[in-house]
Order: sequence, then structure tokens, then C-alpha cells
Amino acid sequence: MASDAKPRKANAGKATAPEGTEVAAEASRPFGRLAAAAAPYLYVTPMVLLVGVFLLFPAADTIWLSLTKWNGIYPPTFIGFDNYLNLRTDPAFITACLNTVYWIAGLMLLQVALGLALAVLLNTSPLAELYKRILYLPAAISGAAIGVIWYAIFNNQLGILNAALRFVGLGDLAQAWLTTPPLNTFSMIVAAVWQGLGPTIILFLVGLQTIPRDPIEAAQTDGANAWQVFRYVTLPLLRPITVVVVGINLINSFKVFDIIWTMTQGGPYRSSETLAVTMYRESFVSFQFGYGASVAMVLTVVAFAVAVFYIRAMFQRLEVQ
Repeated sequence: MASDAKPRKANAGKATAPEGTEVAAEASRPFGRLAAAAAPYLYVTPMVLLVGVFLLFPAADTIWLSLTKWNGIYPPTFIGFDNYLNLRTDPAFITACLNTVYWIAGLMLLQVALGLALAVLLNTSPLAELYKRILYLPAAISGAAIGVIWYAIFNNQLGILNAALRFVGLGDLAQAWLTTPPLNTFSMIVAAVWQGLGPTIILFLVGLQTIPRDPIEAAQTDGANAWQVFRYVTLPLLRPITVVVVGINLINSFKVFDIIWTMTQGGPYRSSETLAVTMYRESFVSFQFGYGASVAMVLTVVAFAVAVFYIRAMFQRLEVQ
């Protein structure tokens, strides 16, 4: 009797869980570990689905379509790389490539350089806030509206520019701005620069306002003039924001469409088309969807290659510095 009482007394203060609870806990541990491992993938699944449905699948479908001949009515006919081979001898495609180069050079030289110059001036201007609002206003207008505005300016017969030149006695300078290649392309580049100048200025202003004053004051103390301070101090410190600005304008130069279509529709005789306009015309005007898809693939590959090359080159230079 005494020996039986001792174990009971020893175990009296210990709480024991029911046997069923321990078994359930052991059974739930693998599921808990599995849920913890799967949680990160569940978070990214919606974005993966969106990218797959709206980016990867259309891209794969465009690649397939570029290897076919299809007018949108009858089933597509597989023709291999014939569309790409035909691009090499297509005068409209060659002109579009040349005009795309014009757009890249124009936006790089005009929009980036002019935006940087105006940002430097506005950075110390007492009326900077007013000027920023005025210069940013065109960016709030759609590309189609910009095209209509500048069509009224550059119109050959009733355009504001030619009328103003004749009014001040400079009628000899009046031109057929929108019907003379490549002058028509340069005229539309001016319209695009007018629209995109505001965001470029704002980005450069952000960069200028984040530059520390110590290097500038040190250069001024050493006797550097304003140009030397800008060239050797301010401009290198602006390189990160310059990478962003140039990258944005580079991408925009490849995909410009609305201003061109509104002002000239790529004419006359397809002389002012870019690759984006050629892609649209072949696909939705001529209903040569396979040929248009091949133009789209060339545009995508070239834009991606140029962007990657530029970004890698700029960041490698930043790492060296």
C-alpha cells in the first residue's frame, strides 16, 4: 500500500496531455513545415500569373505569329523566317529604321541636354516654381493632342509657323515642314521634346537638389569658375539621375507612335514612319499580321539590347568611379 502511494504522489504535480493531442501535434508538423515553405511562393503567385498572362504569353504568341502569314480571317500559314528575310529588302522598313535612329538622336541631344540646361538655370531661379509648372504642363496633355497642336503649327499652308515667318518678312524660310523628308521627322521630334521636357527637368532638379554642398564649396574655394564647377563636380555627381533620364528617353524614342500618327500618319509615302508606326500599319491597316509581328519582334529585340547595353555600361562606369 505504501509503495503504491509514492508514485502517485510523485506524479501528482505533473500535467499530462491527452494521448490524442500529442498524436495530432505530431501529424500537423509536416503540414506546418510545408505551409511555411510554400508561403513565399503563394505571395508571388498572383504577380507571376499576371506577368505570364499579360506579358509572356503574348510575347510567345507574337513570336509564333511572326513565323506565319495571316490576314486575320483565314487560319495562319507557317512560312518560317520569310517575314524576317523580306524585311531586309523592304524600303519602308529601312526608312523606319533610319527614322528611329533620328528619334533616338533627337531625344538624346535635345531633350536631355536642354532639360539639363534648364534644370541648372531653374535650380537658382526665384521663380523656379512658376517655371516648373509652365514647363511641365505639356506632359499632362495626351500625345494625340500634342500632335494636333503641333500640326496646326507646322501645317504647310495654314500653319502658324509659316504665317509668322511671312508676317515678319522671312517668307523665304517657310518650309513644307510635314511633307519634306527628313524635315517632317525633325519637326515631330520638336513636338515630342516639347511634351517630354517637363519631366526631364523635374528629374534633373531632384538630382541637383540632392548634391551635397561640400564638394561645390571646396571647388569654389580652390578658385574654380562656374563652368569648371559644373563640368568637374556637378555633372559627375548627377550621373545616377542622368542614367535614369537617358534610359527613359531611350525607351520613349523606340515606342513613339501617337504624335507621328496624328501629325503625318507616317507619310508622305511612308517617309516619316518609325518602327512602331510600321508595325501598326502592317498589322492593323494592311492586315498583314505576321509581317507586322516580325517588325514588332525586331523592335523589341533592338530596344531590349540597346537598353541593356546602355544600363550595363553606365553602371560599370559608376562602379569604376
